[in-house]
Amino acid sequence: MQCPYCDFEDTRVIDSRLSEGKDAIRRRRECLSCQKRFTTYERREPLRLVVIKRDGGREPFDRAKLLAGFSKACAKRQVPEEEIEFIVDEIEAELRERRRHEVTSRRLGDMALVKLRRLDMVSYLRFASVYRQYSDVDQFRSELLRLASSAGGVVGKGR
Repeated sequence: MQCPYCDFEDTRVIDSRLSEGKDAIRRRRECLSCQKRFTTYERREPLRLVVIKRDGGREPFDRAKLLAGFSKACAKRQVPEEEIEFIVDEIEAELRERRRHEVTSRRLGDMALVKLRRLDMVSYLRFASVYRQYSDVDQFRSELLRLASSAGGVVGKGR
């Protein structure tokens, strides 16, 4: 560790403990040249998630992009923004808990559909229509019939 005062390359650790937020290790250090003391924090670098697109391309996971998709699907529905945030948090947490840092866009879309189906059926249909690229009314109709049969004949709010 380089001293911030004299740029000397060697320091000693005087004290180590968890930070107040318990998200880092706080180390009190002393420069072996100028004897000045300073504090450093060590944090675990979060795993960077990568999404593998349909065309094989790769891009960093973008939480904001997923949140925007959910927000569009839930537009003009009585779905509180906090619930949307919570679902996106859940999906991101599930992805980070996996041992792999890559996820296919198909897997990510399927995770989103499962969450939306439980939250609100109309939002689910909106999201599915874009995600599954429905091109005609018949595709909507079959999805709606499938939903109706799995929901006992009633398609409405999934809450």
